[in-house]
Amino acid sequence: MPMARKGRARRRAALGLSLAALAAAGAATGTGPAAAQPKAASAAAAECSAAYRIEQKLSTGTTWRMCWHYEREAGLVLEHVSYQPPGESHPIKVLATAKLAQIHVPYDDGSVEYSDLTEAGFGEGVQNLSPAECPGGTIKTVRVPGAEGQADAKGLCTTTRARGHAYRMQSDSGRVYQEQGKDLLVYTVNKVGWYEYITEWRFQDDGTIGMNVGATGSLSPYDYDAGDGRGWPLGNGARAYATSHSHNVFWRLNFDLDGSAKAKVEQYDSTVSAPAHGQQAPSNKTTRTKITKELAGDAKNMRWWRIVSATGRNKDQHPRSYEIVPGAGAKYPARGYTRHDVYFTEYNKCEQFASDNLRDCGAGHGKSVDTWVNGQTLTHPVVWVNVGFHHVARDEDQQPMPVHWQGFSLVPRDVTAMNPLTPADLADQNGRPREGS
Repeated sequence: MPMARKGRARRRAALGLSLAALAAAGAATGTGPAAAQPKAASAAAAECSAAYRIEQKLSTGTTWRMCWHYEREAGLVLEHVSYQPPGESHPIKVLATAKLAQIHVPYDDGSVEYSDLTEAGFGEGVQNLSPAECPGGTIKTVRVPGAEGQADAKGLCTTTRARGHAYRMQSDSGRVYQEQGKDLLVYTVNKVGWYEYITEWRFQDDGTIGMNVGATGSLSPYDYDAGDGRGWPLGNGARAYATSHSHNVFWRLNFDLDGSAKAKVEQYDSTVSAPAHGQQAPSNKTTRTKITKELAGDAKNMRWWRIVSATGRNKDQHPRSYEIVPGAGAKYPARGYTRHDVYFTEYNKCEQFASDNLRDCGAGHGKSVDTWVNGQTLTHPVVWVNVGFHHVARDEDQQPMPVHWQGFSLVPRDVTAMNPLTPADLADQNGRPREGS
């Protein structure tokens, strides 16, 4: 993880010098084909000026709209995110705000632990991107607020990328229906010590939103031990052991489904039972629990959560919702705020970071998300997602270090009445599939 941090001022000064050098090198703004360029302003995206607006109609017909701004600690913040698939006459609002809420980095030997967003200069470490790093897209200028002497960076890429099959179906007649999916990608790169974090937001044409952080850069030459079992030997022989450590990444999501901050949270659990008398196979029963109070939740087999719109329904009159789908992770149990995979808290503007919260929320108010789960009724839920990665270095991590990703997805559940990319020939098959199709 990042180099031995000898003091916050020293790290910030070093970051400022590296940014100034990159700015002097004159990194250019990338350009690309028209399909990858943000579209003109529209009424649906009028919440922000053109410089801070992203609007992209993908080749499959889906349009994503959003605003963005940049914060000194959290980095990129997305706002007013809406989704308009083919067949929908108006954009469907999804998120009011979405951002990183912490990158917590404890070392296995117990020597140090870092909060990369709130005390290590994450936001100030935004990097200039070359056109080659934003293929076919546009690079926007990022200005770090409150950072004296900080040069603006050409640091926000918006581009499109092929995803592979969106679907494939061979009908009884032998006809094959297939579509190649397309995504809008929005990302920055932030340097913290020796590490470089790629903060990627992926907006798919089927309505799925992927939140991922990729760690790359270099292993710190300072973070080696004497081979006490808490590291991995790198280089020739077994003399240098890179210290193992964790990356616990948090995201903060403030939903705005159908334009309302009011939403419901539901948890679903499935239980498999042995075959009953006369049954050929085990049975599986799924139960719904309405989460009405703040909750610290743990991912389990056959457990999932969804955020349900309080006001909006699809054309089948089913409530719109988004399901939280955690990615693979390694939970770090040593801190209260890292012991759970997801937190649902009642909205409080002061609560912005999952740990080491910088806002002064008043006497007795905790500094981490676990302390905010105290029994309040959920009417305006804020979702905090924690995904951990235990980094045991390997020879292949040098040099440079390949990107290792961690993250999760928000998957639409009943946002539209059918697959939003359904071909016209199958548009009448809403409900039980038709035989012979």
